Amino acid sequence: MAVSLSERAAQHVAHYITKRGKGIGLRLGVRTSGCSGVAYKLEFADMVEEGDVEFESHGVRVLVDAKSLPYLDGTRLDYVREGLNEGFKFDNPNVKGACGCGESFSV
Repeated sequence: MAVSLSERAAQHVAHYITKRGKGIGLRLGVRTSGCSGVAYKLEFADMVEEGDVEFESHGVRVLVDAKSLPYLDGTRLDYVREGLNEGFKFDNPNVKGACGCGESFSV
């Protein structure tokens, strides 16, 4: 099982951890939400929590809680700029469907 970052996403995360002045990496997870079932959670991690599974991608630590891992296994997180918008983009091979607004997905 693995979760990874693109080089651009890793650079973005590393920059913001430095700017923030603290943090050990990025925490990914899912939460129950929306019309399709679950939505992504994304936050900076300041410590490893019990039950976390840890990955390393382009020098950045990625932490995923054990309950979220089946939903995120194989996911690659990229950081993209599309027109005036920029942000993280999830490439998750487990997604079977998504709601129209893009807020949530099902597996």
